Amino acid sequence: MKTILVPYDFSKEADYAFEFASEMAKRTKNLLKLFHVIELPTPQSFSSMGEAGAFSNESNQIFMIELVEKRKNQMAEFEAKYKNQGFSFETKLVFGNPFAGISKEIVDAKADIVIMGSKGSSGLEEVLIGSNTEKVVRNATCPVLTIKSKISPNDIHKVVFASDFNEVPSDVINRLKTTISTINAELHLVKINTPSIFENTRTSIQKIQSFVDDFEIDAASMEVYNSSSEEDGILEYAEDINADMIAMATHGRTGFLHLLSGSIAEDVVNAAKRPVWTMKAKK
Repeated sequence: MKTILVPYDFSKEADYAFEFASEMAKRTKNLLKLFHVIELPTPQSFSSMGEAGAFSNESNQIFMIELVEKRKNQMAEFEAKYKNQGFSFETKLVFGNPFAGISKEIVDAKADIVIMGSKGSSGLEEVLIGSNTEKVVRNATCPVLTIKSKISPNDIHKVVFASDFNEVPSDVINRLKTTISTINAELHLVKINTPSIFENTRTSIQKIQSFVDDFEIDAASMEVYNSSSEEDGILEYAEDINADMIAMATHGRTGFLHLLSGSIAEDVVNAAKRPVWTMKAKK
């Protein structure tokens, strides 16, 4: 784990993610990069009261000049505070679309993991717009760890990896093993059985055992868990064993296919109270 990227929007969730990432960086002794995107106003910009066109061009320009100066000063304060904390630290400020900016920076910085805050969303909001976190989870080329509340790597002792254990990509498992090793946690493996996708326990356990053998996994437990849906089962199992983090692969579906099939990983990221580690399985 050479580079940890933290997309930062100055929210409390972003603070939680940055604090977690800084503790990770102290362990790895590698680069932590704090990344902020200033979204440029558009003709469709709304005021805080939801009124379109509330700002004139002139007031927009003044607002943006002041915002840019404020963000530059804030990033400089971060650099001064974290320059001698036992790890390499950089900040970067760009303009544009947050998701596009984050996606480009993941590639440019050769990020090994993205750690970012998430407020979560559900229902109509999730279907219509989603969140930048959701989009990053769906499309990132490296693991993404989403954080919703204040937590330290020292607090993570149990990690649940949920899968169907059918052809799990080796790059996903290798990255997961690196994360598990860095935070020094134990790994619990679970296959969720649902009425619509049922598999007998013997077959499931055999698949999990083959997975353990193939990837030389040191698993603390292997379980088959029954629930009404995969998302509910993952969340319920994590709660039942008092897990501190959930991990899973995502297939990165987009567009119409995503609307039809949904994404279990994204649903779990939205609904989970615990940190969730995800990585897109390459096609």
